[in-house]
Formats: sequence, C-alpha cells, structure tokens
Amino acid sequence: MAQLHVESWSPDYGSPFESDASLAEPERVDESVEIPGKWDPIAGIDDGIDKLAFVDGVRRVDARLTLDETPAPVPGICGSFAVGSVVWDRSVPRSEVTDVRVGRLAVFGAGKGAPIPVVSPELSYRSESVPDADPGALVTKFHGAMRRAEGELSEELAKGGLFVVSDGPINDLAATDKVGFIKSHRAPYLSADRSEVIGRLGCGERTPLFLIGKGGAYERYSWYFRIAERAEGHSWTGVVRGEVSAALERSRAVAIAARTTAIIPAVASESHIDPRAPQNLVPIAALERELRRRLGDPGYVYRALRSAIMRPQVAGVV
Repeated sequence: MAQLHVESWSPDYGSPFESDASLAEPERVDESVEIPGKWDPIAGIDDGIDKLAFVDGVRRVDARLTLDETPAPVPGICGSFAVGSVVWDRSVPRSEVTDVRVGRLAVFGAGKGAPIPVVSPELSYRSESVPDADPGALVTKFHGAMRRAEGELSEELAKGGLFVVSDGPINDLAATDKVGFIKSHRAPYLSADRSEVIGRLGCGERTPLFLIGKGGAYERYSWYFRIAERAEGHSWTGVVRGEVSAALERSRAVAIAARTTAIIPAVASESHIDPRAPQNLVPIAALERELRRRLGDPGYVYRALRSAIMRPQVAGVV
C-alpha cells in the first residue's frame, strides 16, 4: 500500500508536487542528450565558483479598477512588482541585495485604457490594455511584465560575469550562464522508466540532462536534482528542476547542472524558517522580503491611489 505523507510545504502555497498530464506543455522531450542508456543518479560537482546571483520578483495587485464605459463597465487593475538579486560571495562569505527595480502597471480589459494620475514620484503607473475582458487576463498581463523584468535582469547579470540562478522557468534563451530554478512540478516531462531514477536521488545528486521543446522555439536542457532529504519525506521531497538554454554547448550545460546540483543544497531552507521549505532557497526568501518592502505599505498605496483617482472626478475633470 502506498504511504501517505503530509507536506512540510505550507498549504497556503499549494503543493510542491502537482504533476498533471493535462498541464504538460505540448513539447517534445529528448531523454538521450547526455546518457542514452540506463539512468542512475549523478553526483553534483562543486567547481569552487566564488559568486552566484539569485534573481526573483514579487508582485501585488494594489487596487481593482472599473472603467465606466458604454455599453458595459470595463475591469482593470493597478499592480506593483519588484525584481532584484541577491549576490552570494562564497569567498567571504556574504550576501547582498542588489539591482532592485520596481514597476507599477495599470491594466484594463476589452482593449480600453485610461491614464492613472501620478500619485507621487514613487507611485507612477504605466497604463496598458488587453483585448480580453476576463479579469484573469489582466493578472496574466501584469505577471508577464514582471517575468520580462526578471529575464532582463538575469541576462544583464549573466553578461556581467555572474552565475545566475533565477527563481522560476528560464525566460531568456541567450547562451549565458543562468539557470531556471523550478520549485514545483506541474508537468510530467519524463517517461515512466526515466522518472524512476528521481526517487533514488540523494541530496546533491541529479538526473542526466534531457532536452525539452526539441525542434521548437523554446528549447532548453533540464534535469531534476535533490536539494534536501527529510526522514519523513516521500520519494520526491526536496526535488527541484533546473533548466538552461539549449543555445549553450551541451558540455557547458552539463557543467552548469553539475555545479548547481552540488551548491544549491547549501542554501535550502528549513521548515521552521520558511513555509515553502526546502525548495524556497534562503537567499530567495530574503530577497522576497526586501522586494515586498520596496513595494510600499499596501494600505497606504491603496488609499493614495483611491484619493488620486477620485480627485479629478470630484473637480469635474474626465
């Protein structure tokens, strides 16, 4: 009989393991790019790199909006996001939050739009629209803006010579040293006989590389690795997935996978510190806290927005 487990990952964040064939991306997977034969766990290799940059972003809907149009009102949102990095200097050792960037965006549906009054120099919202009137499309547009900002920052840091670990799927396919760090599992990429090796991984071990999106526009090398072991855990506890651009030479992708697999367990979080332990890395958690602070107090931002938007209408200005 299969054993039942309670996840250490807080239920507020869903589940770290939500594999569902209906969620799988329609992409071809080549499992033979590194080892075409039998798969076994592969130990990571710490090559002694001095500095790593961890990149992440946070977002928040500041206010829901309604544009009173004819024949029907149009939904909108005002949202803020922040992206930044934590640079970990292993030679000191020391970590420092750097390159924080804050963006504020108003998104309207149905192809409509309206300018948002400038609340203050720190609270200025760019206005955009989407053709769909579904409120979910507004959040998707807003989230996409944050992800683009994450990708731009990751690429800048990588071009500057840093090894980048970006929280979430990789979204820039340039051939630079940056890794997408995927905490949860929503799509089953491997065949059943290949997936079996994941449960046998020890901490600091990985699967061989496989290629996702073969022949498509979004090709990347990927691998599963374990960053922590828990005595009460199931076979996938502490397992994450890494991915790098397939524009890299395969030998370079293998070296990056080996490095990431060996080093990342050192910054895996603990359950008494982070509700998404062990997958939400300590530098990422620290960065998220600082980024949320940079967004400003949500109550203040909401009141300031409401006051600024209502003031012109009270004065009779449309």
